[in-house]
Amino acid sequence: MKDYILIVEDDNEINQMLRELLQGHGFETVSAFSGTEALLHIEKEAPLAVILDLMLPGMSGEELLERIKNIDSGISVIVSSAKDNVNTRIALLRAGADDYMVKPFDAEELLARLEAVLRRNGREKATNESKRLTHKDIVMETDDFKVTVSGQEISLTRREYLILELLMTNPGKVFTKNNIYESVWNEEYLGEDNAVNVHISNIRQKLAKVNSKESYIQTVWGIGFKMN
Repeated sequence: MKDYILIVEDDNEINQMLRELLQGHGFETVSAFSGTEALLHIEKEAPLAVILDLMLPGMSGEELLERIKNIDSGISVIVSSAKDNVNTRIALLRAGADDYMVKPFDAEELLARLEAVLRRNGREKATNESKRLTHKDIVMETDDFKVTVSGQEISLTRREYLILELLMTNPGKVFTKNNIYESVWNEEYLGEDNAVNVHISNIRQKLAKVNSKESYIQTVWGIGFKMN
């Protein structure tokens, strides 16, 4: 299988933006502007992942998703759509989508979600970058989900790990609760769930047990969280 990301988007500007973003981070990309064109690429050589718009000429994104999963259920698919309702998201996730992003979306968040989806699905990332994330004395080995602080391994739950991974992927970015919840839980954030706060608190406590003198995760009041 060739290591490339298939971008299925009929909007030229968005397609080019995604292509430049991914290529700038070491991914090989192929662009398709219709469902039929995308299917031809997939049948010829399966990609690592597909970034899939729903509103496509000819074959719809929903139909293409079904065809993709019939060809190779291991191909990661991130749906990118202006459709923003819970029923649509649930239906697509049940149909095999690995993640769902609502347009307009933050480009760096899409990159972080793509990398997380590839790791969850055991697919190699098409880049020569290291599979190690570091911040201060935190080292995250993304191949084996191992996290150490000052050389001491800490135990994180799956969601704690995914939250920390999201923050460490782009330490200069402030992630809102919405960003974090929808990326980690794959559900719509309704603004009332305290789950993000609880998980952030748990991560902080586990980090502090090893190095209590260091502050790792900063709360940006009224916005969200970022690595400190």
